[in-house]
Amino acid sequence: MIGVIGGYGDVGAPTVLALREAGQPVRVGGRSADAAAGFLARRLPHDPAAEHRVVDVRDGDDVAAFAAGLDVLVNCAGPSHLTGSVAADAAFRAGVDYVDAAGDDALHALLDDGRYRRAGRTAVLSAGLRPGLTGIFPRAAARWARAAGMTRPDTVTVRTRVRDLFTRTSALEYLHGAAAPGPGPLAAWRDGAPRPRALTRRTVTDLPFFPGAGTELPQLSAEDARTARALGVRDGDWLTLIQGERVLAAFDLVHALPPDEAAEGLCRAAALDLAGRPPTVTLAVSLTGNAATRTAVLHGAGNARLTGAVAAHAALCVLRKEIPAGRHFAADVLDAEAVLAALTRSDRADDTVPCARIDLLPEGVDPFAPDAVTEVGAL
Repeated sequence: MIGVIGGYGDVGAPTVLALREAGQPVRVGGRSADAAAGFLARRLPHDPAAEHRVVDVRDGDDVAAFAAGLDVLVNCAGPSHLTGSVAADAAFRAGVDYVDAAGDDALHALLDDGRYRRAGRTAVLSAGLRPGLTGIFPRAAARWARAAGMTRPDTVTVRTRVRDLFTRTSALEYLHGAAAPGPGPLAAWRDGAPRPRALTRRTVTDLPFFPGAGTELPQLSAEDARTARALGVRDGDWLTLIQGERVLAAFDLVHALPPDEAAEGLCRAAALDLAGRPPTVTLAVSLTGNAATRTAVLHGAGNARLTGAVAAHAALCVLRKEIPAGRHFAADVLDAEAVLAALTRSDRADDTVPCARIDLLPEGVDPFAPDAVTEVGAL
């Protein structure tokens, strides 16, 4: 059985639904028995393979009791930088493998890799959208480029747009990640190493796959630097596209505000900018090498749905012993093409389960070059 803490929440609910769709028994956990029971009654009525129990992720003994009898524990409660170490330690004491839908470099450093290996236990962190899919998708794009004849990419450009609401937890996760050590804003990958302040933000209009006006914010995270090393590229740009004046203004103010106030501001700004539109995620990866360009674009549902899909896939891989013992980042150990195959499945019975579509552009087409004419092929 796989247990999901926060299993009726914004990210946990899609994780639970994806696991059940895969035929996996689940235990849904959270602080409210009524909320858990209500979620199961609405989404998985009369399902004998779905149970629920009360658990407080901040209480290690409580988590260990919840984990008893499980094979894998998935933490979808957050913010992960406040809950992940408690949940991971409790899972380890209970003899249970661990997956965190968030879980950043700080948590990775706290977990003793040797301890996990000696015990034959596995922990997979950053099994979500960002970090997670933003490290997985460029690896898949590079594999497709190599299959098309690109022996090794020289440069990579990754553009990300998440048009979605912020929950308080996701806002606090973002703020923590933005303040984490690393190259940070305006940094890029140059000559095989991070280079601070290599780029500037710029205003863009009607980029291919990103219609409308927006602002590109360069930022090199620790995950991005690991991705650049894994791809073996010389240069790389990671650009976040913000299409919403209120969210952009909120981003510019967060560092001057207390975390709770900044999180509240991000939540309000995102709600106003989304204005009733459906949540969407777009990732575009362009690789150059051998004097050619290869581009892949992922169009997905919102943050919660994609995060839940990646977390569920990671948990199933851990359950099937496809991941070796030790503590890992998801992008480093999950098979990138298998993750994307799970996201793009077209035979889903429940349309609320995360899904995505991928466009592969013909070899040599650079859609972001001036006057480019773009033709796409769906994957």
